[in-house]
Amino acid sequence: MKKIVLFLLILNLNFSFSQELIIGEETVDPGIVFIFEGAVKDHVMPKGMHLKEAQTNIHIEARVNWDTKNIPNGTPAGGFVAYLHITAKVTNEKTGISTFIDLLPHINLVDNYHYARNISLPGNNDDLYLVEFNVLPPTHIELSLHKDWLDNYGKELMKNQYFKYKNVDFQEIANRSRR
Repeated sequence: MKKIVLFLLILNLNFSFSQELIIGEETVDPGIVFIFEGAVKDHVMPKGMHLKEAQTNIHIEARVNWDTKNIPNGTPAGGFVAYLHITAKVTNEKTGISTFIDLLPHINLVDNYHYARNISLPGNNDDLYLVEFNVLPPTHIELSLHKDWLDNYGKELMKNQYFKYKNVDFQEIANRSRR
């Protein structure tokens, strides 16, 4: 019984210190997994390309990795999917005001490689938001394809993708700090 109580206590502590809000999870062909998150804002370098932590409310992320099964031969299970072009549009559902941002490749010690940006919410932390993600595959300049890929999966890494999530509540994440 003591082990069960200890396990539940540890599990509860892990959830209470969670720094990310899962907005949505999607899997698309040929085995690419998207996990869209709202995370606690952070200090990101280089300074000239990113808003200062104090000027933002949240860190919006797309973790994009190969699935751990049902993936192309030779693909590293769980590995980062590079060279994607991902944008996010965050719209205040009450006012209709939007923020549009390009998500750039990032690396940290928690998520490793991911796409993200710090953003200022177009409204209050306690408002609800519509969040839209648009994902485009790499261009032919950024990624070359061998004949075996072309024969099995076609002329691009993946098809264009669009994901939409309503009533996203960033309040808990926006009110937290990493330090």
